[in-house]
Amino acid sequence: MTYQPKADFLRIMTERGYMKDCTDLEHLDQAFAAGVVPAYIGFDCTAPSLHVGSLVQIMMLRWLQQTGHKPIVLMGGGTTKVGDPSGKDESRKMLDLAGIAANKEGIFSVFDKHLSFGDGETDAVMMDNADWLDQLNYIDFLRDYGPHFTINRMLTFDSVRLRLDREQPLTFLEFNYMLLQAYDFLELHRRTGCKLQLGGSDQWGNIINGIELGRRVDQADLFGITTPLITTADGAKMGKSAAGAIWLNADMRSPYEFWQFWRNTMDADVGRFLRLFTELPLEECARLEALDGAEINEAKKILATEVTTLCHGAGAAEQAEKAARVTFEQGALSDDLPTVALTAADIGEGISIGALFVKAGLAKSGKDAKRLIAEGGAKLDDGPIEGPGLMLTAQDLSSPRKLSAGKKRHALAKMV
Repeated sequence: MTYQPKADFLRIMTERGYMKDCTDLEHLDQAFAAGVVPAYIGFDCTAPSLHVGSLVQIMMLRWLQQTGHKPIVLMGGGTTKVGDPSGKDESRKMLDLAGIAANKEGIFSVFDKHLSFGDGETDAVMMDNADWLDQLNYIDFLRDYGPHFTINRMLTFDSVRLRLDREQPLTFLEFNYMLLQAYDFLELHRRTGCKLQLGGSDQWGNIINGIELGRRVDQADLFGITTPLITTADGAKMGKSAAGAIWLNADMRSPYEFWQFWRNTMDADVGRFLRLFTELPLEECARLEALDGAEINEAKKILATEVTTLCHGAGAAEQAEKAARVTFEQGALSDDLPTVALTAADIGEGISIGALFVKAGLAKSGKDAKRLIAEGGAKLDDGPIEGPGLMLTAQDLSSPRKLSAGKKRHALAKMV
């Protein structure tokens, strides 16, 4: 019989679909019963925002705090200098210190919306592994911790095997990453009493390394939980759209576009996404999931509004929903639609409709815009477009013009 945890946090993790694997569920349940459990997730500073692919982990930290435990958000100011090979076919681009610092600041703004930070027992804290990794003496580090890792074992981990199987180079710099992440867990245990690491399923090997290092060096009882890879019903990886990554920061993906992404959820994903990405009671998630026909669209709107409220606030969610209603149900323009602002210099003697679609993020390239127009999927003010060579002058754009790619993606083009 599968063990049924009693701790609120672990029960939520299992009932709502967050948990794929746990190192020792029964003993971890006992640790939760004994008092406050500090738990962490690491986020490397590879971009100025996280995207919805990280939202499962963020929600886990949020539930952790809401059930009376302590979230630790670990910024990878040190490990970003190395680059995590997990799930990657090639080395990550190396960032300079200024780029890492700027990305760290952008990522913090995401967590500030989801967690309560402070000095209390269950208040969230943000730490940076550069605080200890930058101080390491490499020879001493290798002597103290290198003997606890074997090359034989490291070669079996997915992050290494994936590269080798595909005959893609794996640098020695990246090979060190799993040692550094394991050391992070040990250091966090020493500094904060951290007992639990959370992460995606691709982090399982790295998490196990940290647990074993803590046991061997400090005789610490540490635990790990991984989440399943979140894919859509058609098998696509969560977090992408036709216009690119769905970023969590409003300056990289507007609340309207964010809301629309969730509104466009496939029918088969509605219930699962309600459980993972909202705090609605399970009974309500089940009720909405059971809707069919046109009624399922109401469930999608609720999903979109709930997630947008968590990530951008109730006001932004309300505006996004209103803009969608005005645009789709009333056929009018809304100022809350994504907008491409054009100057006289941008337009010159005229700008092609294809270039305009690229600027608006409705097409990835001029070639993509031509294909969209040729197939009849592009509209200007809800009307057909003659061809990608159609030129618009400053006078044509003196009032806002609505651009549409298919039935669900829209933007405004206007002069500033």
